[in-house]
Amino acid sequence: MFRRPELYTSYEQETQMLPTWTQKVFMGLLLVTLFLMPFDLPIISQVPIIRFLGDNEWLRPMSLVLVFAVAALGLNILSGVAGQVSLGHAFFMGVGATTAVYLGGPASSQAWGHSLPIWIWLPASGVAAALVGVIVSPISVRLRGLYLAIVTLGLVFLGIHFGNTSWGRKMAGPPSLGRSAPELDIRIWKEAKPLVNVSDDGHWLWFDVSDSQKRYFVLLLVAIVFTVLAKNLARTRTGRALQAIRDRDIAAEVMGVPEFRYKLIAFAISSFYAGIAGALFISLSGQMLATDFDLFLSVEFIAILLIGGAGTVAGSLIGTFFVVMIPEFVKAVTEGLQGWEGGLGGAFADLVLKDPGADFGIIYTGTQTPGWPLNVFDWNIVLYGVLIIVFLIFEPLGLFGIWVRIRNYWKGWPFSY
Repeated sequence: MFRRPELYTSYEQETQMLPTWTQKVFMGLLLVTLFLMPFDLPIISQVPIIRFLGDNEWLRPMSLVLVFAVAALGLNILSGVAGQVSLGHAFFMGVGATTAVYLGGPASSQAWGHSLPIWIWLPASGVAAALVGVIVSPISVRLRGLYLAIVTLGLVFLGIHFGNTSWGRKMAGPPSLGRSAPELDIRIWKEAKPLVNVSDDGHWLWFDVSDSQKRYFVLLLVAIVFTVLAKNLARTRTGRALQAIRDRDIAAEVMGVPEFRYKLIAFAISSFYAGIAGALFISLSGQMLATDFDLFLSVEFIAILLIGGAGTVAGSLIGTFFVVMIPEFVKAVTEGLQGWEGGLGGAFADLVLKDPGADFGIIYTGTQTPGWPLNVFDWNIVLYGVLIIVFLIFEPLGLFGIWVRIRNYWKGWPFSY
């Protein structure tokens, strides 16, 4: 009701995905901004950060945010909603990526392929990963906590080993070279001219669009669909059962919630999301490499949940943007400091950066790291670890928890109670 946003008159009204008009308006503005961001429009140019992220140089990191958001939503369903610890999310992404290149890639003397259209290889990537997740799910009933994490961690190493086998080479290509990933072009079957060309520059409606802008729009639509599905899952009977298992699995089973069945569902849905994200990931990068789906990638998604806020869709999306874009911001700032010469800015750059011939600095700008100081890539890895520790100690609910605190403070302002 107007001016009474938390007064609900029906259960259906309370369980809406966006129960207040403030949330509806904000979400509408956000979607409009995301769709118009790549275009140089007057209304967009007035907001520097939006115009900045919409440049062609930053569209690929933003596209990567959308891909990782799908994978993070899947891990959030398994770990945040169902409470099952998993360090093998990269493995399920690798299963989806391998299925995508096998079905969507061309055949050659060194690799298998069928050149099937995207409407076949993209869903099949999720289904293949979900089937593997169903096979793994019985382990989650027998193991909990650290033991389950170690088992799922072993899947990552199994996936890397599979890439070195003869079958793995036939499907994913040589471990060091990989193979070309299928494009996001939309075809009815195997015709040469696609129905919707995404891999080349073109003209849509009133705009001239580049291939990077086309990929961004396709990935944005996919991310929106999977976000809506993940948000809606928490309102269903399945979502409530998963949350009951997370909070107290024995009590949930006593009340009639079949633990085995719903943990199987959680693993299947999470793996499906990961498989779709893996297929989109290699399509964005253009190359399939089995070594890309390693332990560090799994740790990235753990960092996304811990920093953004486990158990919430908004936290997964915020954490994804934060974790993916922070390294890009650090890199951009480092490159900007290298152009500062003279004055206070030049003195600050000399204090922060260490050139191969310099005596002092905390970020090494050379091609090889001498041990200390660290280069930009190493500093990003250190940053992940520091952020995980800080959020676990000071804000377990992550960035979403900080937002809730700010929101609740202004709800009661100027009163302190």
